[in-house]
Amino acid sequence: MDEADKQARFAHITRAHPCFNEKMHDKVGRIHLPIAPRCNIHCNFCTREINECEKRPGVAARVMDAKEAVAHVEKVTDEMPISVIGVAGPGDALANDETFEFFKKATENFPELIKCMSTNGLLLADKAEELSELDINTITVTVNAIDPEIGKNIYSHVVYQGKVYKGEEAFKILSKNQLEGIEKITEKGIIVKVNSVLIPGLNDEHIVDIAREVKKRGASLMNVIPLIPLGNMKDYSRPTCAEIEKVRDEVEEIIPIFRACTQCRADAFGIPGKKSEDKHLDMTPASHY
Repeated sequence: MDEADKQARFAHITRAHPCFNEKMHDKVGRIHLPIAPRCNIHCNFCTREINECEKRPGVAARVMDAKEAVAHVEKVTDEMPISVIGVAGPGDALANDETFEFFKKATENFPELIKCMSTNGLLLADKAEELSELDINTITVTVNAIDPEIGKNIYSHVVYQGKVYKGEEAFKILSKNQLEGIEKITEKGIIVKVNSVLIPGLNDEHIVDIAREVKKRGASLMNVIPLIPLGNMKDYSRPTCAEIEKVRDEVEEIIPIFRACTQCRADAFGIPGKKSEDKHLDMTPASHY
């Protein structure tokens, strides 16, 4: 896909996607489907949870299967205007067969809705061809480093092709697959946004390097989000607003930046950030649908 075609597709998506257009962020609804509980890497700041309380990525009240997710979309779209449906966890979208089953059903049942997913990118290159056949419009890839000396401190291990890798070796596999995957899927016309978690003292001066590399690979947008100190990084400091804005300003000189992220739960739906309209699932059994 040439640059003109990519920009035309990007402009079309941003007109209606609240996670790609700040002007639409508080006007358009989205649905996150919690159908991907399994993950194939371990980020040192991550703890996945099943609960109703925490408002952050990696959390859902319960997990659905593909059939239940379709019923949930039908229910929510009857109640409120929705433009986007996506899979964002609570694990990794590409590490769960239900993700692919859901998008096959979604293409048939919801052809008018934008379809997106979030992934750590470990399987992105391997799944590029399959993803291009699923009518997915956008993919968000979390890239927190491209330098192994930094990356080995962010990830403790990856599980790839049935084998567990640790340390720098694990990061090199992850990073190679992320960058090759971004390149492959953008060539197939899928719009890519890159999320980078800002970790003070570790990758705060490195995110501009990520921006240069992912733009070269075909990404259209970046989102710099603050570390939520949890897990093995519970003793790290959460970045200040000034630290976040400094990095965002630097990145914006390289690639467009998205500044309105609310770091949603994996089961959020409605309008992002609006207390009266941003909702999430409860513990009600899936048979409720």
